[in-house]
Amino acid sequence: MVRVAAILIVSLIFAACGDGTPETAPTPESAGEQPASSAPLPGAGAVAFRGAAIWDGTGSAIQYNNTLLVRDGRIESIVEEIPEGAEVVDLGGRWVVPGFINAHGHVSGRWADDSVTDAAERVRGDLGLYARYGITTVLSLGGAPAEAFAVRDAQNAPSLDYARLYLAGDVVAGNTPDEASAVALGNIGKGVDWMKLRVDDNLGTDTRMPWDAIQVAMNAAKAASIPVATHIYYMDDAARLLQMGSGLIAHSVRDQDVTDEFVQSMLNAGVCYVPTLVREVSTFVYAERPDWFSDPFFLEAAKQSEIDRVSNPEFMARVSASPTAAGYRKALVQAQDNLRVVIGSGIPVAFGTDSGPAGRFPGYFEHLEIGLMTDAGLTSREILMSATSVAAECLNLDDVGTLEAGKWADFVVLTADPVNDISATRSIQSVYIAGNEVPRN
Repeated sequence: MVRVAAILIVSLIFAACGDGTPETAPTPESAGEQPASSAPLPGAGAVAFRGAAIWDGTGSAIQYNNTLLVRDGRIESIVEEIPEGAEVVDLGGRWVVPGFINAHGHVSGRWADDSVTDAAERVRGDLGLYARYGITTVLSLGGAPAEAFAVRDAQNAPSLDYARLYLAGDVVAGNTPDEASAVALGNIGKGVDWMKLRVDDNLGTDTRMPWDAIQVAMNAAKAASIPVATHIYYMDDAARLLQMGSGLIAHSVRDQDVTDEFVQSMLNAGVCYVPTLVREVSTFVYAERPDWFSDPFFLEAAKQSEIDRVSNPEFMARVSASPTAAGYRKALVQAQDNLRVVIGSGIPVAFGTDSGPAGRFPGYFEHLEIGLMTDAGLTSREILMSATSVAAECLNLDDVGTLEAGKWADFVVLTADPVNDISATRSIQSVYIAGNEVPRN
């Protein structure tokens, strides 16, 4: 059709030219031109992931035996017929879900192979480990090295095969307004995606950041249009931080039952809640060797040197004797009770774990979190939504979280149905980021 239209246009031009115009248009060969190439096939350059049961993250029903069409790292469509010319990847009846988003993690390079010395490469090592377990996007709320910013800035590419990274820079926890201001302004200068404020006294063992310092940091973030995530423990602190403009409650309320007034304040503010239940587990679990140290799914990618460190008898004795460890064990029960109320009230719950620091194994801890959310009474769909589209909305991410046209092709291929049984999230066959299969060794 394109070639026919071109010929008609040329004919009309000749007719309008009048005398002196050749009756027959010159052929491309006679004019010294090359023949026009044929139009590309509709599927040329696309990859068709066919034969899957697709849950797209929007809350819609599963689409059975459909094809996810990907081009240049982004989703083009979900189709029934494979376009001619597309490369085909047969998923053979597997389940496909959007890649999981961790709304509260930490990327530092700690988890890279010990042989890696380059700081940026170590950051990519952490992100590769997250991706290995299906976590395709991570908001790192503090602790990332300077080199992480360059890694983040290079990630919007169709060649990406490790988890996407968003950064909060240094945690703001100054004891004076001047200290808090200096950290906040430093973060702004680095180009952070979020600001992280720590408002906690570690069960009475630390000094909590004073409110005038918190206000200064909040003001700096607001002036720079940077959203603020707040680390909290106490409900009253969380309520006050909501009034001050917190954009994300980055831990559970753990000191008491959340009240109707607090729930309403969350709903009025439109702010998301990140449970991080497994964070509490990490504070007391190493009093003895955890059962999951024998889990093959854990051992597939767990860092042996860290297993050895937390398995040291002296380390386990210190954890066993720690009064804060005992306190956080109780806090876990309170956090799970509050999570049931929070999600039942309609507050958006964003999946997050606080994984990445010492003893908090990235990737595997996200699956422990899923189990703890299940124990708290959440359904499989609630957990899947929390880890995909809801987390994306809470973090203001427009191009991940669902399998819709135009978004990055970040998805997990499972051998079992996670919508009806959330434990199937462990049945990972493969993980794709920007349509690229993540290395799993």
